[in-house]
Amino acid sequence: MERGVAALCGVIAILLTGCSTIVKGTQQQVSVARRTDAMCTLSSPAVGTRAVQTPGTIVLPKSKHDVAVGCVKQCYTTGVGVLASETEIMTAGNVLFGGVIGPGIDAASGAMNKYQPGVEIAMSPIPNCGASKKGRGVPMASTPVPPPEPPS
Repeated sequence: MERGVAALCGVIAILLTGCSTIVKGTQQQVSVARRTDAMCTLSSPAVGTRAVQTPGTIVLPKSKHDVAVGCVKQCYTTGVGVLASETEIMTAGNVLFGGVIGPGIDAASGAMNKYQPGVEIAMSPIPNCGASKKGRGVPMASTPVPPPEPPS
């Protein structure tokens, strides 16, 4: 009797747990790459807004939503990219062996999705940004300044 109850509990536990949730987890490490350091912001409805310094990695909760990536660096154009979300291949096996319960759990936890392993963000230097301004003199005021009055 005790073995039967234990076996039944084991079967119920397996059926109530999503395969991708167990095998692949609900979070994923991704990389954001740039040739030089930049500050990047990652955002989506599931992730919220997170920041990472490039080159770097960050752990994100899995979701069906793509993650928008925007990077900034002084004297460079703003770089943008997307970490695309895809369906995890484990989901197909989950439908076969877990019925509808397993995929439902994986969908709710985000485990049935995965992101690309990383994204590389292109940014171009802005010409003459930060260049020395030698030889240009003192900037002129936009309106003439009257000469000082002599002391009385």
